[in-house]
Amino acid sequence: MAQIGFVLKQSDGSYQGQIRTLSIKTTIQITPNGSKDPESNQPDYRVQSGGVEIGAGWIRTSETSGRPYVSLSLAAPEFGPRRLYANLGQAAGQDDEDLFAIIWNPTD
Repeated sequence: MAQIGFVLKQSDGSYQGQIRTLSIKTTIQITPNGSKDPESNQPDYRVQSGGVEIGAGWIRTSETSGRPYVSLSLAAPEFGPRRLYANLGQAAGQDDEDLFAIIWNPTD
């Protein structure tokens, strides 16, 4: 799994940071979905870059640790024809509990 960026958790529950790959460097905001219907499968978060929605995030629970994490689904022309799937995880070697790596999960 590769780290394709980092985000910092904000006091309002949102995350702000960057996606960085060989060809993409952009700031992103991951904000709570304030209009989520608890009875639906709507995302818990909306992901935006430059005011454009590029994805969504869902709170999941780790099967091994039982701890919650955010699972992301990202799509934009710059990413190519397929969606990118990633998770927010503690950044390796960091003591800051509010700093998360965006960890890419290739589908194949």
